[in-house]
Parts: sequence; C-alpha cells; structure tokens
Amino acid sequence: MDNKNRGLVAILVIALVIIVDQASKIWVKTNMSLYESIEVFNWFKIYFVENNGMAFGMEVGGKLFLSLFRIIAIFFIGYYLYTLVKNQYSKGYIACVALILAGAFGNIIDSIFYGEIFSASYQGHVASFVSLGEGYSSWLHGKVVDMLYFPLINGTFPSWFPVWGGEDFIFFSPIFNIADSAITVGIFLLLIFYHKTLSVSLEKKDRT
Repeated sequence: MDNKNRGLVAILVIALVIIVDQASKIWVKTNMSLYESIEVFNWFKIYFVENNGMAFGMEVGGKLFLSLFRIIAIFFIGYYLYTLVKNQYSKGYIACVALILAGAFGNIIDSIFYGEIFSASYQGHVASFVSLGEGYSSWLHGKVVDMLYFPLINGTFPSWFPVWGGEDFIFFSPIFNIADSAITVGIFLLLIFYHKTLSVSLEKKDRT
C-alpha cells in the first residue's frame, strides 16, 4: 500500500504538470503570433517565443542532440524515480523528482511532435494544427514554446557603471514555460529540503 501511495503521488505530479504545461503551450501556439505579448500585470506578461535550446532559452549543441539528450535524461530520471518508490523514500522527495521528470517530459513533447503537427509561427501569423507530416519541421526538431515573462524591474544603468553604463536593463529577462518551472522548482526543493536524502540516494545508486 505504501508503495502504491508513493507511486500515485509521482503519477499525479507528472500528469498535472504535463497537462497544464501542454494546455498552456497549445493555447499560446494556436492563439498568439510569434513575439505577441499579453500584459497580465506590469511585472508579468504572456510573451510568445520559441527556442531550439534547453531551459530558459539556452542554446547548447544541435537540435537533434538536445532532443536525444532529453530522451536519455527522461529514461534515467524515470528509472531513478521508480527506485525511489520501490525503496519507500518520502513522498516529498518523490514529488520533487517527479517535478523534474515531468518538466523534462513536457519539453520533449514539443521537440518530438510540434514540428509535425503545427504550422509555423511567425510575426503576424497564428499557427494551427495540420495533418501529420505537414508541419514546419520533422520529428525531434520541433521548437519549444515559451511564454512566461516576468520583467520585474526595468531601468537604466547609471553612466558611471562599468561596461553597461547608460544601457537599459530588465530584471528578470528569461522567458520560460511551465515545464521549465517544474524542473527549477524540483531542483531547488531538493537542494533546500532534501540535500542529505539526495546525497544518500545517489551514493546507494553508485554502489549498486
């Protein structure tokens, strides 16, 4: 029963994150043109961008490499999560790892499928669903949809400031999605509340 409860926690976290992540991405993709922005508050905007990279728009390696890397990472994280449930780790720790797995899975869905099932998004044009194979790209080459933008502080560096003096700046400038958020929250919670458990579990895994 304990294992079933822990497994249920993992399944619920993963399902919830993926559903919310994909629902938000599909809505943005089919209702907004690229670079279109909707201001929710002066410090929060829905701002539609796409990227070929990893979390927060980082570009590392080629698109195919990134997609394959995500798939391999999902496999290993999924297996790790299975061992946590099997060995009856705390539900909180399992939920954190499930958040990371769900986030990785959410973004790989974009990479695998979006290029095949959506037309291209560009400025002034809203994408739509298309027949399989008529999309803007091929399998594993889809772009990841980002939309959460928090320009908390807008300002200008003082003229005396080294290098960037007189230039405008925005804090916080990355644009991300629900999947990125799940990964980030999962990692931070692990490091803050479960760093000892994480170290012990990884040591046990190394010994096996």
